[in-house]
Amino acid sequence: MASGSSDSLREDSRRTVFGWFKTRFPSVPWADMTRKVLETDQRQMPRSHAEKYELKTIWYWYPLYCLGGISFVAFIILTITGIILGFFYVPDGSYQFTTGGGLTNAAYQSMNRIMYQIPFGFIIRGMHHWAAHIMIAAVFLHMCRVYFTGAYKKPRELNWIIGVVLLMLTILFGYSGYLLPANNLSEGAANIGIEMTRASPLIGDQLATLLWGSTSTLSGYYVLRWYWIHVFILPFVGVGLMIVHMALVWVQGVAEPH
Repeated sequence: MASGSSDSLREDSRRTVFGWFKTRFPSVPWADMTRKVLETDQRQMPRSHAEKYELKTIWYWYPLYCLGGISFVAFIILTITGIILGFFYVPDGSYQFTTGGGLTNAAYQSMNRIMYQIPFGFIIRGMHHWAAHIMIAAVFLHMCRVYFTGAYKKPRELNWIIGVVLLMLTILFGYSGYLLPANNLSEGAANIGIEMTRASPLIGDQLATLLWGSTSTLSGYYVLRWYWIHVFILPFVGVGLMIVHMALVWVQGVAEPH
């Protein structure tokens, strides 16, 4: 009897999970989309709510529906300018004595070289800097628009969760990039990060050692570690989630206010 009841519970749970996905991702649109691609080799963007019902009264909402595209364009600019900056940036935050007796590091020197010696380096770094600000603001406003227009509700709960994760990744992008110049502002942000990491329960000290190379004093290792996070780990995770995010919008359509 116990095995029979457990089997029935597992069967009910399978039906519940399957039903949840079926109501949000029905099989018919997927089949139609595949058939259209195979027959015509063309794929059309899904019509918005305003286009489907020929509404003329919600035109003032349209700028709010450009925020996702603005954040994506900012990400493309950040990718291109970041690759260019990566050719000249040196991810070494270990301190060295200068000829005048002061302290400096290779990361800070490379940033000065990009700014003042590399042709158009000042412009490229400025574009990277301001595109990061624009992306963070656009993603945040995009999330606000989705929330206040109710676009996070059924059947778009999964895409809302992915969007929240993308917002967190965008903030991590900005924070990790803030550390890379290895100047006084970067050191202040790094010290705050060490204390916040150490405040994590149970694994705080171990996590601080992993991310910062120390649990008390700031060492030069943090620049190299956050450089890898900024250039390799976050982009791969972010691009994967963005592909899924935009694919869900493709399948489910654009949610506009009714």
